[in-house]
Amino acid sequence: MSYTRTDLAAIIGKKTLHIGDTKVLAKEVAAYLMENNHVSDLESLMRDVLAYRQSHGVLEAEVTSAHELDDQTINEVKQLLKQHYPDAKKVVVHTSIDPEVVGGLRVTLANEQLDMSVRSKLDMFRRLTTEGNI
Repeated sequence: MSYTRTDLAAIIGKKTLHIGDTKVLAKEVAAYLMENNHVSDLESLMRDVLAYRQSHGVLEAEVTSAHELDDQTINEVKQLLKQHYPDAKKVVVHTSIDPEVVGGLRVTLANEQLDMSVRSKLDMFRRLTTEGNI
């Protein structure tokens, strides 16, 4: 039986709502895709699975910064996400470090990204000044 990516994401999302670690989830999905020769679909399928999980109360965010975040900052990000997504029953924040961020944070959700990094602001300033909009 063949499923659309959306159908498959819903099936996987439903069966994995109990998994809190997206790395474990990604490994499970990758194993399935490898078994069925669809490895190239991993990124888009994971986005769909995370969107399904979000619509069912599990909000997962990847927060990237230039330096390791302390617990207080992570908790503040969780609180802001809970305020912005009041239907979320559970908010899971995964952190990663990327020196390219320079400062600030980049928050990535299933279908959106909020880039509050210094790098993003510098890039925007550079684009505006080179295009003559300032």
